[in-house]
Amino acid sequence: MDSIRPDHLTPAGPRHGRHPLAWVPSLYLAQGLPFYSVALVAGLMFKSMGVPNEQIARWTGMLGLAWVFKALWSPFLELAPSKKRVVVVLQVTGGIALAALALALQLPAWFGLAIALLGLVSLASSTHDIAADGLYIASLSARQQAAYAGWQGAFFNGAKFLSLGGLVILAGFLEQRIGAPAAWATVFGLLGALLAGLGLYHAWALPGTLTPAAAGASVRGTVDVLVDVVRAFFAKPGIWMGIVFILLFRLAEGQVQTIGPLFLRDARAIGGLGLSTQEVGAIYGTAGTAAFLVGSILGGWFTSRVGLRRAMLVLILAMNVPNLVFWYLSTMQPSNLGLVTAALSMEMFGYGFGFVGMILFIMQVIAPGRYQTAHYALGSGFMQLGFVLSKVVSGDIQQMLGYRHFFLWVVLSALPVLVLTRFVDMAPADGAGGSAPAGQD
Repeated sequence: MDSIRPDHLTPAGPRHGRHPLAWVPSLYLAQGLPFYSVALVAGLMFKSMGVPNEQIARWTGMLGLAWVFKALWSPFLELAPSKKRVVVVLQVTGGIALAALALALQLPAWFGLAIALLGLVSLASSTHDIAADGLYIASLSARQQAAYAGWQGAFFNGAKFLSLGGLVILAGFLEQRIGAPAAWATVFGLLGALLAGLGLYHAWALPGTLTPAAAGASVRGTVDVLVDVVRAFFAKPGIWMGIVFILLFRLAEGQVQTIGPLFLRDARAIGGLGLSTQEVGAIYGTAGTAAFLVGSILGGWFTSRVGLRRAMLVLILAMNVPNLVFWYLSTMQPSNLGLVTAALSMEMFGYGFGFVGMILFIMQVIAPGRYQTAHYALGSGFMQLGFVLSKVVSGDIQQMLGYRHFFLWVVLSALPVLVLTRFVDMAPADGAGGSAPAGQD
């Protein structure tokens, strides 16, 4: 996925090893577990441990920088002769770090240790994304890659069901019996054991595909190509307007996806809904995730029918107008859990439906050219940067405005990108096509 060679020069790897079903599902489950642990589970853990919203948003946002910059070190993984070895080491490293986090939660200086260990998980996970996708591409034929792409997405999102729909619910159950520190230590201990166990399993199950270019590659040559990739990216016509559009596209999303779960947890007396950890896990991990997946499928179908240029305005509105449900919830503060679940499912459906627009914009407008795969990775890095920047400041804005006015501000945050659609060229570049890797949302 993140190779920096010109796409037409990328060699085909060997096609051998165990049956793909012996390792493709588990590989992408292992890709999703640490990602969702950092992106979603950690925020709910910090909330239960009494950390203020602004600190949760700031630090969990900073942890996302690993996924912003991973394209810059991805070329150097081509120097490793065995991607299998890299994948296994990174999975075991992430598992050990999550298990260490479970121990750190019992210590007086737990917060700083937790951030440091989650930072290690972020670096291991973002680097694992590159190695895992590279192993998938190198080990399977083009026909096999297409055949098992659905397993990629299913098990990556299965990690979200397991993390939020399973382990967060377990944390909420345990909080009421053994307290928050012990409850979350149990959850992160289980996550660590599962990820490390998958690493040990993959030491046996993964194909031992060797990297064809590793033998003749050098650090100097890799740096030279990386410089050429970056130079070619910023030389694209209209690239700066495209980057601004990418950054603004997720301005509202980054804020609502960060503060929304914290709003659900906060007491009704201070403007929240007072839901338990179990209830939040159930909403986001089951109904919310299912609504997101359905929205993503329908958003892709809709865009394929009408084309990106005509679909983009609808996609942006679909992604942002449903954020009004949070404003409604913060104004009315309903106590009916079914109503809250239905409202948040509507918001997640719109999120999934509209997010397709940014994936296709990067794929069809930004990426095409000599280094299409690498430029897709760079465009995705800017997409993640927009999410991180809005996430980092969201807690401070919410503390300043309060929940009701904050969610109104989130809806208004979509206006800049709506205006920008009139000025950004949405026409697919020559040679655009293909499909995105099974990556993060």
